[in-house]
Amino acid sequence: MATAAATSKTPVLTPEIRKEIEAYLPRYPTKQAVTLPALHIVNDHLRCVPMGAIPEIAEILELSPAQVYDTLTFYGFFKHTPCGKVRAWVCRSISCALRGGEEVLSAMSDKLGVRPGETTEDGRVTLEFGECLGVCDFAPAMLAGDEVYKNMSVDQVSHVVSQLQSQADRAAD
Repeated sequence: MATAAATSKTPVLTPEIRKEIEAYLPRYPTKQAVTLPALHIVNDHLRCVPMGAIPEIAEILELSPAQVYDTLTFYGFFKHTPCGKVRAWVCRSISCALRGGEEVLSAMSDKLGVRPGETTEDGRVTLEFGECLGVCDFAPAMLAGDEVYKNMSVDQVSHVVSQLQSQADRAAD
């Protein structure tokens, strides 16, 4: 028999997050159209979209959890566990790969002590690879936060990692 503690569910979404999602409803033609903005709102607040948030988002948008999950899993951007305060995507498109992107990614991985897809032990930086950042003229490239790093080289990695760590220190939780 389940106990009351085992069956009670603590909400994942705070009232602030719910209010922010609900504020989007009048801006879109259907509630379903708010799915992607809702996922971004949750991700911005929690640095991930926990599985427990899916039914809560579905309830707000009057959708099935499966519909929210379909949108969530379509995009590689969203994770189920918290990412670092800064997420760094090193592009590995053909242009970036031909100009040293794989070497930059490897050097970043070595310097941070993580493999692509992992977060540093201190929770400051998540290193990832991106399929294309759309700045092929400046290959290899990396996106971290709102900044695009262009014409990256292995020689720049130590400096860039220091910048990312500083950026993470300035980021608010």
